[in-house]
Amino acid sequence: MSNTKQTILIVDDEPSVRNLLRRSFEMESYRVLESENQQQTIDTIRNHDIDLVTLDINLDGEDGLVIAREIRAIATVPIIMVTGKGELVDTIVGLEMGADDYISKPFQIREVLARVKSVLRRDKINEQSDHKTRGTLNGCACDQYRFAECTLNLQTRDLTDPWGKVCELTTAEFDLLEVLVRHSHQALSRDQIMDQIKGNGWNPNDRTIDNKIARLRKKLGALGVDRAIKTVRGIGYQFTVKVEIVRSKPG
Repeated sequence: MSNTKQTILIVDDEPSVRNLLRRSFEMESYRVLESENQQQTIDTIRNHDIDLVTLDINLDGEDGLVIAREIRAIATVPIIMVTGKGELVDTIVGLEMGADDYISKPFQIREVLARVKSVLRRDKINEQSDHKTRGTLNGCACDQYRFAECTLNLQTRDLTDPWGKVCELTTAEFDLLEVLVRHSHQALSRDQIMDQIKGNGWNPNDRTIDNKIARLRKKLGALGVDRAIKTVRGIGYQFTVKVEIVRSKPG
């Protein structure tokens, strides 16, 4: 995809900052839209095909972290948070809520452009990878997996036990389990897991992945699937249970 087809939404309540970013992005052949508050941001995302959002955390009278949460509720568009100097706590919270990167004010425009290009490039690679691998096991297309007499259904997004009872999983837990199951018996690093799950409403940094793994282990244990997820020292995690395709997609 060329830059001329990529649209960046700038969310900032300072006209001077928006003008600087807009001119810089347009010089790189990006299409640029602007917003200065939450309602404008949500309306713009709903009505336009946005490829990336730069979002100032400290808007006048509004919380950028709340806006980030609202964006994540309706779209998987990459978000780069713009923070003030020293706002470490807000930065960490923003990343945990699903932001893809952050920059601090005052910023160098070359750094902004570099980060934008990096995030867009990574997003494109992940999208292509997800399209090729999602719903496959060893190259075979499928929409259900079975392990330890449990069934993971990609169509209904359900995990059922041997008696057909549904195990309650959050969206993030389901996505994480799907990645582990698809790569059964492969040791996956946290970065590899991050690449697979990106864009599903949470940012799988090291701490978040570890917490999700812990909760997923507990829920699998309640189904009688003990020690299914092994910690591989120095690498990450591995799903150790044998996985079978239940039903292949036609064609």
